[in-house]
Amino acid sequence: MYYHAYQFEHDYLDSQIAFFKRKLGRLDFRLDRLQKQIRSLKNNSNSVVFGTKKLFKAQHTKENYQYDHQQWRKDWERSRYNQMTISGRKDAKVGNFVFCYIPETRELHFTTPDGTKIDIENLVFPYGQEQVNHAIETQMSCKNKKKYGKPIAWSVEDHGDYYIFKCIVYVPENPHKNHSRADGLLGLDLNVDHIAWSNINAKGQLIKSGVFSFDLEGKTSEQITKIIENKAVVIVDLAMKLNKPIALEKLNTTQSKVSHPYGNRKANKAMSQFAYNKMISAIKNRAEKMGVAVFDVNPAYTSQIGKIKYMKRLGISIHQAASYVIARRAMGFKETLPPVLHSLLPEKIAGLHHWAQWKWVSSCLSDVRKHAFYQIELFSYDKIDSLNQLFSQGALSDLEEKGLSKVKSRKPIA
Repeated sequence: MYYHAYQFEHDYLDSQIAFFKRKLGRLDFRLDRLQKQIRSLKNNSNSVVFGTKKLFKAQHTKENYQYDHQQWRKDWERSRYNQMTISGRKDAKVGNFVFCYIPETRELHFTTPDGTKIDIENLVFPYGQEQVNHAIETQMSCKNKKKYGKPIAWSVEDHGDYYIFKCIVYVPENPHKNHSRADGLLGLDLNVDHIAWSNINAKGQLIKSGVFSFDLEGKTSEQITKIIENKAVVIVDLAMKLNKPIALEKLNTTQSKVSHPYGNRKANKAMSQFAYNKMISAIKNRAEKMGVAVFDVNPAYTSQIGKIKYMKRLGISIHQAASYVIARRAMGFKETLPPVLHSLLPEKIAGLHHWAQWKWVSSCLSDVRKHAFYQIELFSYDKIDSLNQLFSQGALSDLEEKGLSKVKSRKPIA
């Protein structure tokens, strides 16, 4: 019974309206999904194959499977159902309602979906045994699990002759991580076939620079992962030896490195194999494990600044110069424009942030070949009439000289 219209509206109509809106949303979602299925069936577009497309196609391409389809089906089923992952629950006694690991006896107990109880004896983790023991013991001793508990997930992989058990636990941040920048930083510039590094002191001066090269062409994803992880170990070991943290580019600001849809075929293939996220993840994971801090910096114009300002001056490559700029930026140093270039800036650019100034200069010099910057003269003049005066005689081609001569100084030289 409703005593007035206001009560009827808020107690009944509002709830009914919300209910039908949710129902309409579900129906719209279902309609869209069914329409996509119809289009997919009409166009014969292939969907994702759970069990790998390669093995699915093998039933028609491999001779042994063509004559023995049951063997293919057996391998296919094994490929589809060879692993499982059970997520944890923070309110469970040992962080998981299915798996129970006892650190003292190193025994694992769990029950399969059909009710079979499995006991695994002497289950040892070659990497991270202490972390697993600590996580489980902490969870078992936690009084208020709903508030302070941590879930512990488990993964089981069937490799035919053996099984691999993985325990996924929460690892707190290393409290003894080296964040000190008192002695400088190790800057990194990640590229398709190498990682350039620069070691700088507290004043931002270059101590040493180098390159760790690798070759990812023709490698499988597993091989690429191993190569990258190996380089991550080498880099973090270098940082530990120098007793300095690491500086590298922010993950979400590096699309330009992997987004070149045009160009030669070999370059595009190399770019497609450029596992940039994997590189950063491997370095950060290794650094976290070894207690080395990693500082993220915005890589805006680091390569351009390094190429124009430091490549010739320090006698290093453009990528090493970029790593040097990254390290300096992480230390808090600003890369202001050399004085000789200020007179060339348009009035509307002269008062803007130094990144905007570098953007204008780099766009003007974008057509100049990279090696020509080894002959740039930034500190030989106080003022110049045009950009082509920055380069020594014969460094530029006729086309480059013609293009740079158009950029004139806004202040006449007295």
